[in-house]
This record gives sequence, C-alpha cells and structure tokens, in this order.
Amino acid sequence: MRASLAGWAKTLAGEVAADGVTVNLLLPGRFATDRTKQFDAMDAADRGVDAAVIAAESQAEIPAKRYGAPAEFGAVAAFLASDDAAYITGVALPVDGGLSRGML
Repeated sequence: MRASLAGWAKTLAGEVAADGVTVNLLLPGRFATDRTKQFDAMDAADRGVDAAVIAAESQAEIPAKRYGAPAEFGAVAAFLASDDAAYITGVALPVDGGLSRGML
C-alpha cells in the first residue's frame, strides 16, 4: 500500500507542479509521543522488563540516539508547506534521526 501511495503522490506531484502545488511524503521515524510510550510499555510487558529498557534499546538503534521531538516533525512539515520549499515536490522525506539506511 505504501508503494502505491508513493507512486500516486509522485504522479500527482508532476501533474500539479506547474500550478504551484507541491506534493511530498513525510516518513516519520520514532518520536517521543504517548503512542511510542504505549508501544515501549507493551514490548516491556512482553519481555518482562522496564519500559525504560525498551526505550533505551530502541533509541540505541537510531543514529541520532534519541526519539525525535514532535516539534521537530512539525518544523519539517511547516517548511515543506512554506514558500521557501516551493521548488521541492515529488519527494519522500524520512524524518527519522538517520534510521533509514538508504538515501532516497
């Protein structure tokens, strides 16, 4: 489904670019949200360890060594919606602290 969405977004970006409309995908990584805390707590319960252990293990996998702040994701989204990003269209941008291993 993600590949279909990405293909559709790329096609749409090409169709509406001349009208000044940009279409981009933001690919979020792990952010310090209540939902992430819930996932960490569920994993911790399954493994019989403290949720802080799971969070530390998860953050250790991220090159930035931390969860992102929601405001950081919002800042990227705001930039892409701004006039400063008017020439950026048809991209899939990971916002994940370097967790994605490939260059997109």
